[in-house]
Amino acid sequence: MEKLFKIVKDSKKSLREKSKPVLLPLSDEIKNLGLDMLNYLKLSQDENFLKAHPNVRSGVGLAAPQIGKNIQLIAISIEYLNSSNKSIKEDLVLVNPKIIEESAKKCYLSSGEGCLSVDKPHQGYVYRSYKIKVKAFSLLDNKEVEFIATGYKAIVLQHEIDHLNGILFYDRINVFNPFNKLADSIEL
Repeated sequence: MEKLFKIVKDSKKSLREKSKPVLLPLSDEIKNLGLDMLNYLKLSQDENFLKAHPNVRSGVGLAAPQIGKNIQLIAISIEYLNSSNKSIKEDLVLVNPKIIEESAKKCYLSSGEGCLSVDKPHQGYVYRSYKIKVKAFSLLDNKEVEFIATGYKAIVLQHEIDHLNGILFYDRINVFNPFNKLADSIEL
């Protein structure tokens, strides 16, 4: 039986709170929660599932605060092109993720960002680092990991890690000039 979550909306104060680190080794409860979050994302990307569940919106990332748990846990299920233009499907469940390095070069999604917790559209570019280095405990690998992410994957990771710090994507849109083009930024 698939686990459906009630997504916390941006009107709730809890989404603006900093999340607490998760204790290691992971409890079975946290392991199951992380796997349920990943499964929810995969289901949300399935057309037949969406037809059967019209209240579910499709997503690529989910942070624990979005399901009412203010702990440092995120899940991501994305597809992107690597540097060789090969399509990569990747799933991540990360505990206590931290960005430990980031590039000066910025990037943004030309269509803007969206969020399962935000129903109202927010027009404008969200600039993020094009390249980041992340350190976390990987639930799927059951070990500490450090990896580099670029482009779309880096954007999704930064978006979800922002949730752990009480930051929403529209906080990063220039209020006075939402479609301002930063010099040397990469449009994705």
